[in-house]
Amino acid sequence: MAERSTAAVDVADTSGEEPLTAKAGKATDDGAKAEKVSGREQHAAGTDEEHAEAIEAQPPELHSGHKLARRYRLEECVTRLDGFSSWRAVDEKLRRAVGVHILPADHPRGRPVLSAARSSALLGDPRFVQVLDAVEENDLVYVVHEWLPDATELTTVLANGPLEPHDAYQLVSQVSQAMAAAHREGLSHLRITPGSVLRTESGQYRIRGLAVMAALRGITCESPQRADTEAIGALLYAALTQRWPYENDAHGLTGLPKGVGLIAPDQVRAGVHRGLSELAMRALINDGATASRQEPPCTTPEELAKAVAAMPRIRPPETAFSTPPPYQRTGYQQGSYRQSPGAAPASRATQPVPTPPPPLQSRTGRALKWSVSALLIAALGLGSWQLADTLLKREKDQDAPGNSQPAGGPKKHTGKALSLKGATEFSPLSGPFSEEDAHNVTDGSPSTAWVTGQFKGWPNFGNLPTRADGSGIIVDLGSAKDISGVQVTMYRPGQTVEIRAAAPSAADPTTLGDFSQRISKLGEAGDKLDVKLDQPVKSRYVLVHITKLPSDGTSGGFRGGISEIKVLS
Repeated sequence: MAERSTAAVDVADTSGEEPLTAKAGKATDDGAKAEKVSGREQHAAGTDEEHAEAIEAQPPELHSGHKLARRYRLEECVTRLDGFSSWRAVDEKLRRAVGVHILPADHPRGRPVLSAARSSALLGDPRFVQVLDAVEENDLVYVVHEWLPDATELTTVLANGPLEPHDAYQLVSQVSQAMAAAHREGLSHLRITPGSVLRTESGQYRIRGLAVMAALRGITCESPQRADTEAIGALLYAALTQRWPYENDAHGLTGLPKGVGLIAPDQVRAGVHRGLSELAMRALINDGATASRQEPPCTTPEELAKAVAAMPRIRPPETAFSTPPPYQRTGYQQGSYRQSPGAAPASRATQPVPTPPPPLQSRTGRALKWSVSALLIAALGLGSWQLADTLLKREKDQDAPGNSQPAGGPKKHTGKALSLKGATEFSPLSGPFSEEDAHNVTDGSPSTAWVTGQFKGWPNFGNLPTRADGSGIIVDLGSAKDISGVQVTMYRPGQTVEIRAAAPSAADPTTLGDFSQRISKLGEAGDKLDVKLDQPVKSRYVLVHITKLPSDGTSGGFRGGISEIKVLS
């Protein structure tokens, strides 16, 4: 049950159908019925007919243990709704948990779901829960996506109380930036709710159901950017107040009082951050500015992301340390060992301290003292002689010709991360994939990455002559430095990688031959690649070189990338 609550399939939440947008029936271009989202107006015509068609297209009877494509074993049914079902499953080939949406092939939403899933898979943005496969076979349409058992739904997080200002700032910043990137590629969500946003253990937020959730429910919209922006504003409002910004209760949150209308978060709950409160209102209000600062409303995720970036950065709360209790003397130290706790210390009789025996004053005692003194003097003399002899031998060894070892011994390497001055894409024979994302490998955040393009049919970069030397990232240390190790976080496991360094005197190396010092052998890497050198190498430029890409989960597609690079001294 714990796994289901934290990583449930994205359509499991059926609450809050009307908070952001209303529904209307409409036939889409491909003949499938769909819900239409448009502001807060409601047109119910056609909804019952579309719902009836979806229910009639019931999938074959599926059960736990059933396998799809002889690979995906169904484990637990999470949702049955409108003729489709959602499951927690196991990918037996890669031995990992996955989520699966299943529809009959003749379902009126089958084709839109396949199209939406394939478009979402091509985005390849790690801020979204990734679509791994989208297939139509054996009278079934099924979509396979990531399953994140270590993540927590925002619904569960808000059940414990509103977020701190820093956490709320991170939520609206990460979600708005992710949706702005999706809309630039022509993709929308249309059903962003607390149930579709997950928070990982590292504090990163990931969005599930991009395009697919709307297709499964038959939702369309004339202004998708406005709908997604308003949905992000509702998330921020709920994070600040633990209230849903509409009159209806939804997603486990209490709605606003009826007849009051939309009021600012800092008027609902005391202590709400003023800037975040105004930002939520700018995202939620369609037809005007906020009353306090006359700022224009945000109508797209791009505008909302820029408004978040323009705010003063909110620092995380400082760690609170509790004051330790005052030191209490034990009963033994207070002289009450094994005494009755009721007895007053003043009433106890003080025991006389016996007088210690006098030192050895007899003839035997004096002889013993002189013997011990003589032994100590002899031991000190012998020790001094041995120390002097050792120092003389060391001095002779140092004066001997050919002895070049410095007196301080070999230089020790700290293993600390060196400062990286920049990163560029290694693409010697053709133009780069995404040079603008190369800096993501040095920003200290594993959630951002440099990602290659997608290659169909060939893992070795499409088997193209212009990609014969592969690709990768070159990091610049600013000057030639001693390198004792390299740590690389890969965007996806299964990539064939090697690490090389240029000669210390190299200036702006661009070809594979310029990197003559090999730090690691060519081989297949997992999620991380950690290399430690027995003997350090000196260089300014380090190349993480990729020659072969893993499958990206689509049919015949290959894609790779790098999330983070650290060079150790």
